[in-house]
Amino acid sequence: MQRILSRTRLRAGNEAAYDAVHAAVPPALAERLRAAGVHDWTIWRDGQDLVHLVEVEDYRAMRRSLADDPVNAEWQATINPLLEADDDYSGGDDGLPRVWSLAAQLDGAAP
Repeated sequence: MQRILSRTRLRAGNEAAYDAVHAAVPPALAERLRAAGVHDWTIWRDGQDLVHLVEVEDYRAMRRSLADDPVNAEWQATINPLLEADDDYSGGDDGLPRVWSLAAQLDGAAP
């Protein structure tokens, strides 16, 4: 399983709206995420900055499977206007690069 960290940024003034739509994502979206291999997706917000921790079987495969999914497209149509940059699920990103891990260091593994 992969643990992917990424970040996004809200357009100014959209903090409350973003929090409100995430009070509970649509059940159909939650089902699509789970079917795409997502075990958990946690989001923290600091003002306009959002930090996402995605625990998933294969991050790139998940994004490819959701790129043309109509349920995800509907969700993105709700979320993208709140963000400074749209996410169309294209590209081959791997999230933020990990610099250091205590567990990896103690276990002798690479970062």
